[in-house]
Amino acid sequence: MFERYLHSWNLTVDGDPVVTPGSHLLPVRWQGRPAMLKMAHTAEEQLGGRLMSWWAGEGAAQVYAHDDTALLMERAIGPGSLMRMALNGQDDQASRIACATVARLHAPRPSPPQGLVPLETWFQSLWKAADDNGGLLRDCAAMARSLLAAPQDIVVLHGDIHHNNILDFGARRWLAIDPKRVIGERGYDYANLICNPDLPTCCDPLRFNRQVEVIAQAANLARPRLLQWVLAHAGLCAAWFLEEGERQRAAIGLEVARLAQRALAQWPTV
Repeated sequence: MFERYLHSWNLTVDGDPVVTPGSHLLPVRWQGRPAMLKMAHTAEEQLGGRLMSWWAGEGAAQVYAHDDTALLMERAIGPGSLMRMALNGQDDQASRIACATVARLHAPRPSPPQGLVPLETWFQSLWKAADDNGGLLRDCAAMARSLLAAPQDIVVLHGDIHHNNILDFGARRWLAIDPKRVIGERGYDYANLICNPDLPTCCDPLRFNRQVEVIAQAANLARPRLLQWVLAHAGLCAAWFLEEGERQRAAIGLEVARLAQRALAQWPTV
């Protein structure tokens, strides 16, 4: 499937292919530069490619070429890892780097791509999970509906900000990859830095409280508002995992939601 683009874009193979649920990727060289060729197989991945192109390398990997199916972008070759930093005594620094990258993505730009999904639609899985399971998921859904009823600072969102979607691009430093197709309040993009279920420390109360403080300051967000988005997004993550039958990972999301609820009890409503 890569052959057409290897020829038309004059690429040379520079590594083994990688398969994800929505795409195939191949490390290549383009004009001597390390690059990544990505073949999208879903509408979400295809729109994500158009979004990457729209960002024009500002906060996201630079796109060298693209069409409706394929994307050729710069490849991360730097040695840094936000996940490794977060697990080795540099959690604050990792969060601040991520927040600075997100702020670049949120900067005003004209003419966003067509087909972006509003957060109301993005949260559909949580509405169903709340109806089916009640309890804490119902609380998460109620918070999400409250936030969505009075949104602030609407921007084109990345939609999946976490420690493995912001990579070290060497001289170009930290840049985002793999966006979703979401538009809504900017605070949503910061919540997953706290909720990320792939981070083993995400349910540590001390880490939770510290990173809420660090991220709220770095992102210029009111802490109660950030906590509200964490509560909403943690419930959404749990709902997604329940749909996939991954109850243990859903339990992680629910534990983060409990931490957010406890923290919110100490702050006035915003």
